[in-house]
Amino acid sequence: MTTTTQRIARTRTATAQDRRLEALAEAALEFRAQVPTIEAWGRRLAGVLRAGGRLLACGNGGSAAEAQHLTAELVGRFEDERRPLSAIPLHGDTSSVTAIGNDYGAAHVFARQVHAHGRPGDVLVCLSTSGRSPNVIAAADRARELGLTAWAVTGPGPNPLADACHDAITVRAGATSTVQEIHLAAVHLLCGVVDDALGVNR
Repeated sequence: MTTTTQRIARTRTATAQDRRLEALAEAALEFRAQVPTIEAWGRRLAGVLRAGGRLLACGNGGSAAEAQHLTAELVGRFEDERRPLSAIPLHGDTSSVTAIGNDYGAAHVFARQVHAHGRPGDVLVCLSTSGRSPNVIAAADRARELGLTAWAVTGPGPNPLADACHDAITVRAGATSTVQEIHLAAVHLLCGVVDDALGVNR
């Protein structure tokens, strides 16, 4: 038999989840203003990849997961068949990450890999919910020094990472989890534009 206390607890849980969904919906609607930037990025990235260039992506924690989600969609496929595209998640090589962190410090784990793998004209996508991760900012700085295009995907702006990159899309949301959910949507939107620009969906 369900007690009054159990019913109240369930109602509170449902209300909390409703609030999470409402916050996500509000953030998604506000994020629509960033779609033109994503479309421009997708067309630019498609040109880079078509010409044999490369995408590098970096982030920490949940942002690392989003970075790897992006590269997986490009190396594998997004929604339709196409040739594999060159994309590397810089946190994915654990031996390099731990060796660089041990020998040079955590702030250099991405920047040194940008130096190793990046070429002028390539693209670096930097993900950070705070926009303040020192190792991601260092990667953006190194990318600019080497002639790569650096893009930031962050939480609320302005922030140091957005300032360090050539361009940025920001998500205004109160919870880190909501920011990350919108970042995943941004990854999918970007991949869709890339495929469209490559003629995959025609």
